Amino acid sequence: MRKKSLEFLKNLISVPSPSGYETPAAKVWREYGSKFADKIESDYHGNTIACLNADANPRIMFAGHCDELGFIVKYIDDRGFIYFDPIGGHDLGIISGRRVIIHNTRGPVAGVTGKKAIHLMTPEERKKVPEIQNLWIDIGVSSRKEALQHISIGDPVVYDLAFKAMTGDIACSRAFDDKVGAFAVIEAMRLLKGDKLRASVFSVATVQEEIGLRGATTSAYAVDPDVGIAVDVCHATDHPEVSKVKVGEVLLGKGPVIHRGANANRKVVDLLKKAAKEENIPFQMKAIARGTGTDANAIQLTRKGVATGLIGIPLRYMHTPSEVVSLADVENTAKLLAAFARRVSSKVDFRQ
Repeated sequence: MRKKSLEFLKNLISVPSPSGYETPAAKVWREYGSKFADKIESDYHGNTIACLNADANPRIMFAGHCDELGFIVKYIDDRGFIYFDPIGGHDLGIISGRRVIIHNTRGPVAGVTGKKAIHLMTPEERKKVPEIQNLWIDIGVSSRKEALQHISIGDPVVYDLAFKAMTGDIACSRAFDDKVGAFAVIEAMRLLKGDKLRASVFSVATVQEEIGLRGATTSAYAVDPDVGIAVDVCHATDHPEVSKVKVGEVLLGKGPVIHRGANANRKVVDLLKKAAKEENIPFQMKAIARGTGTDANAIQLTRKGVATGLIGIPLRYMHTPSEVVSLADVENTAKLLAAFARRVSSKVDFRQ
């Protein structure tokens, strides 16, 4: 991956952006995208929209959500222990014993998620996944009053983990879901800068996907695209304890995943495959029998309907503090988006 592009991805990962608190990530995304976009702006909801060749038709929308899983401070007890609610779909069994950062307007506050130690549990308690009300955050204070000197009700919380290179082009981090998608849609715009496009391209860092595809709903309404492609992560199935019969075959490092089925326009799928083959971009296929829990679902159902595609970036250990991707897959996703956009014109009819 290009050095400056990798630097941008690391910066995007490093800032906190739980759903509803995406401003730091949006700022990083906007600063990077402003070098390539003709225009870039944020809306009232928090989405950031960059465009190239805005007056041309048809209109293409690329969407990757910049929000991540996190927590929100809900209650502080008399001893200064902090109770919280999850933002997004967490595995409650892996929350305890983690370093976290609470982001207050006065600055970040380090903490640790706690629960009763296994030595103090009854045999029955050891068999159960803890309820969220049985977990807390410890910031090392001894009273509610002292805690309130550092944090406030409603502060967002994220795991204290960031980008880490592994073997080869493999990396792990919190929040690859879906900051790699947000990366890909603006990186595609960098690749398209200077091209003679026959369509307009709108790349969007959407918000609040993890709590209901909310940002894609509002931004797609505003952009009013003819064609929309959502970029999100999808489950790699090349590790133990996963059934390819149930989920399909998706391999890390073998390219972006083009989804085919109810949430994908047939002609969009065909053009994505054609673009990939003509530009020697590796890709994989995945079947989708219904609407998906991605921004593609919201985009497809906007206004009178949008010709929609969905590209997945293979990822292991989704919704955990240490998600794993191939940087080559991330880079090739941006290339595939750019290759697709170059082939869209008013002569391409996506009606089925």
